[in-house]
Amino acid sequence: MAIPPSWIIQTGRSIWTQIWQVMMSQLAPRNGRGEYQRPQSEFRHRIDGIYSPQPNRYRLYVGWSCPWAHRTLVVRALKGLENSIDITILRGDANAGGWALPEPEHGCKTLAQLYRLANPGYTGRSTVPMLWDTQTNSIVNNESAEIVEILNSEFNDHATHPELDLSPVALQDSLDRWNEVIYQTVNNGVYRCGFAQTQTAYDKAHTELFATLDRIEDSLATQNYLCGDLLTLADVRLFTTLIRFDLVYHTLFKCNRRRIQDYPQIQAYVQKIYHLPGVTQTCDFATILQDYYGNLFPLNPGGIVPKLPDMSYLVARGD
Repeated sequence: MAIPPSWIIQTGRSIWTQIWQVMMSQLAPRNGRGEYQRPQSEFRHRIDGIYSPQPNRYRLYVGWSCPWAHRTLVVRALKGLENSIDITILRGDANAGGWALPEPEHGCKTLAQLYRLANPGYTGRSTVPMLWDTQTNSIVNNESAEIVEILNSEFNDHATHPELDLSPVALQDSLDRWNEVIYQTVNNGVYRCGFAQTQTAYDKAHTELFATLDRIEDSLATQNYLCGDLLTLADVRLFTTLIRFDLVYHTLFKCNRRRIQDYPQIQAYVQKIYHLPGVTQTCDFATILQDYYGNLFPLNPGGIVPKLPDMSYLVARGD
């Protein structure tokens, strides 16, 4: 069979490009240079005032595939808050345009409906993680960086491991510096690659991503964790991106210069954190693969989900 005539190719490409741009404008807001601009989280309350640190009062809404939600699950496990902070695992539903609840709650079938229950008329993004107060049926916080801080410090009276401090004062300056760099170039950097809408935007994000990974590789050659020999929230925030890197970002998001397995120090670092108590149970590789390839239609319009890549490097324990 001959390839289609050029006019069919050109017409199809033009139509698809227009449709793709419309879909991407909803999925991934961009600036004038085609660079992905992640919207700010809107609910930023802390555990104070009407919110007191009571056990079994709060519920985390998360999705297995989301790296931002994964952070909260890791801190919950490390602190031993499983019996104090309940969770609801949502399902990514492309047809519903967001996260679906496993069972109806308060008459809601989707996370978007739950957001509107707490805030009638709400039209913003309905994202995970979301920390919910069951006493007032209100949203406490939906910013992952703040939720992990809350879990680290506000529920020690109800934690199995209250002695674990993932944000020690003595390391705060170093922790903040790493968080700033890693958020822009790695955590959000992989999305800046995958959601770039111009070649220039992609090239810039790709260069910055791998420059930071090279820097992290050098740093881990002389210390166990980012801020020295103590695990911190900076490591948790990095880990949930790295654990997805070879699985989805390397291919689907075009972050293809190197794999995590090609960085000896980073590979050992990911192994080490993966085998910390409770962390392995927060990693669902099959769901991660299915949600990214199955639900991000503009990036994978055929909907074909690849087989799980070789993740055996995680089996060997890091030191």
